[in-house]
Amino acid sequence: MRIVYWSDFNCPNSYIGLVRLKKATEELDLDVEWEMKPFELYPTLFDEPINSITTQNIIKYGITPEDAKAKIEETEKIALNDGIKINYKDIQLTSSRNAHRLVRYVQKKHSDISQDLIFKIFEANFIDNRIIADTDTLVEIATSLGLDENEIRNILESDSYDFEVLIEEEDAIAMGVDAIPLYFLNISEEQLVVPGAFEKEDFKIAIVDLINGEIGSKSYL
Repeated sequence: MRIVYWSDFNCPNSYIGLVRLKKATEELDLDVEWEMKPFELYPTLFDEPINSITTQNIIKYGITPEDAKAKIEETEKIALNDGIKINYKDIQLTSSRNAHRLVRYVQKKHSDISQDLIFKIFEANFIDNRIIADTDTLVEIATSLGLDENEIRNILESDSYDFEVLIEEEDAIAMGVDAIPLYFLNISEEQLVVPGAFEKEDFKIAIVDLINGEIGSKSYL
């Protein structure tokens, strides 16, 4: 099975959805080839934290501070129900571009550890509240998986894979992608597009339907 998904390291639903989907594929004992595609939620952010996620939610959704706080707390509760103890309210919100560049490189050169890298970046951002735009942070994550420090530092300190990230984000916009996470589940010639962070059991149902050729009578869009 091949799963291609658009996601961002600043999106809690992308993290939650990926955890759920991974558990679903494991419980179904599926051999999966994964590929993450970039879709920056905050493409204008810089490499240093500029304000809180509460402020960002107020600006982005046009809601009150109280509603923004409640939205963040609800997201934390949803994650906890899936066994993920995130600290969303204290996230140090920075650009995710460097993280996406690193993922593009690792998926191309070291694909066997790419999903481990992706989960570690999510954990660094949402659990440890580290600055994922920081080169040293990303180098530390990559070297913990056995990658060469100089190799990774050279990638991050240059503009390597920046063009690839931009092109893939433009491709997503051209396809009409306007929200993440978005999953493309592929088995043989069959494909199912799943928008959003489905519950684990719903992911399993969708996958089984795809495997059994029963998706024609159902819609997950």
